[in-house]
Amino acid sequence: MTVLNLLSLLGIFGLCLVAWLFSENRRVFPWRVVIAGILLQLVLGFLVFVLPGTRDALQVFTNLLNVVFDAADNGARFVFGRNIVPPAPPAKPDVSLGYIFAFRALPTVIFFSGLMALLYNLGVIQVVTNLFAKIFYRVMRLSGAEALSGAANIFVGIEAAIVVKPFLPRMTRSELCAILACCFGTAASSTLAIYVSFLKDAFPNILGHLVSASIMAIPACFVISKILVPETEVPVTAGGIPQEETTTRRKSAAYNDDDVVALGKEPALADQRVYLDKEPEQIQVKQQLQELLPDAEIEMDETDLLHKGRSTVTPPLEPEPPQEMVAGEPMERMSPLDAAIVGALDGVKMAVSIAAVLILILGLVYLINQFFTALAALPAPLGDVFKVVNLQNILGALFLPLTFLTGVSLNWEELWQSSVIIGRRLFETAIPPYQALGSAAALPEAQRVLSDRAVVIISYALSGFAHLASVGIFVGGTIALIPSRRKDISELGWKALFAGTLATMMIAAVSGVFYDPSNPSILGERKAPEAQVSPAPIAAPITSPTPGSAVSPSPASVTSPVPAPLPVPAAPVAAPAKPSPKPAANTAPKASPSPAKSPAKP
Repeated sequence: MTVLNLLSLLGIFGLCLVAWLFSENRRVFPWRVVIAGILLQLVLGFLVFVLPGTRDALQVFTNLLNVVFDAADNGARFVFGRNIVPPAPPAKPDVSLGYIFAFRALPTVIFFSGLMALLYNLGVIQVVTNLFAKIFYRVMRLSGAEALSGAANIFVGIEAAIVVKPFLPRMTRSELCAILACCFGTAASSTLAIYVSFLKDAFPNILGHLVSASIMAIPACFVISKILVPETEVPVTAGGIPQEETTTRRKSAAYNDDDVVALGKEPALADQRVYLDKEPEQIQVKQQLQELLPDAEIEMDETDLLHKGRSTVTPPLEPEPPQEMVAGEPMERMSPLDAAIVGALDGVKMAVSIAAVLILILGLVYLINQFFTALAALPAPLGDVFKVVNLQNILGALFLPLTFLTGVSLNWEELWQSSVIIGRRLFETAIPPYQALGSAAALPEAQRVLSDRAVVIISYALSGFAHLASVGIFVGGTIALIPSRRKDISELGWKALFAGTLATMMIAAVSGVFYDPSNPSILGERKAPEAQVSPAPIAAPITSPTPGSAVSPSPASVTSPVPAPLPVPAAPVAAPAKPSPKPAANTAPKASPSPAKSPAKP
């Protein structure tokens, strides 16, 4: 084990310490959840990074999923044409228009949304979800509802809360925080396609690692959330994982003596009593009732018979025709094709939401940086200060201690650039940072600041939805499900965001524990980087702080730390302290036009 591997291992416990410092009740520490949760993450990390069998299986799984991306591109190519969505090599488009985010990344969201809806309709998703729910419940001793909701987060976002909707009103504060933290700490399957599009050339196995990150993030979220908001009550579902119930009905019948004597009549459905006018007939009537309802339990109340002559008939339970239940509510079952179409239409809404959020957030970030640029024009010494101050550098400084705990590097330039990329997610969502990471990883070896180890760790750290744009979606969506808990959810929303952030840093540290530079199968077989720095998705400039500049796929824009239109890049060039302009160049990366997180998970 190297020094960096050891630093990553210690960083896992350091992140737990950070969570404990902000705990609601420091006297209550969930030892069982923390120990079991960390061990579960380490076991998963060992399977993904070290064990040859599962490691090779992950690579095969990644290759299979890459076919899904090819399928999405094929559909998009038919709609938009081969010039906008180029064919796979060696074929070439007639005219190269470069990487256009709206036409290359968003169609994969639509395709994945439809595919996941199809798999859910066929029951594949439920099998996987129930499997992981049982693992989380038995290993970490969580409540059944939060274990099931957490497992569902591997594939979806706020929709995971709907899985346990009947139990939400009676959940404890700790359970609500855990469910929200899982929303922030994981990424929806549909948005993984966007992240992969930026990194698949420099990090061929990225898809398999993002899937493993979604699984590892669940126990990490439970560990951090249970430290922040310890469980001090007894959850309603502490006894087990809730199951979807099939509705049943009990046929209740009211018979009068005439109905009973006339055996040819169908008993009327009303209350569960049989009224008799004459006590001597009770035995005969009981026999007749038994013939009519052989499976029913007939009880004779002696007191009632003395006064009113009545007998109670308790008919057997009869199951209603099978009915699909969603969140405890009946839903008409759709055919697989209908489900896929509805899922694709939902994907369209998600894609539009992603584009809208990106336009808004990247525009706001641009305005903030322009404000810092104006301040940099002030006379010295004040102006000199703001030449190195912009939003990206501020967030980089904020996340620097957490980034250090992941064991990403001991080199200052690499550590600083990693911190800036990770910090950008808080405001810009995960998409621009992933694009910046792809650009940095695609540079020639001589120009690269980020090592392969840093690329892997940052990929895990960015994998969640822990950013401000998601707060309104997750908190607002949960309040819509349980308005009676509005106050608790509003208070827990920010703690859940913090928990999700620490959880993604924790799984990044886990990946750092097992990363071995001598094992090429971790990254996968990569193509020549030089060929990728053209119109490929990764070519988006990471150094440009303006959304517009990120659209340029030219290699020049990737390596140039200061795009002409903006003076702000110069600010990042002088990253905090003494580092050379390099870290800042990558820190300034302002919003590339990459996707923002989908509001569905978002």
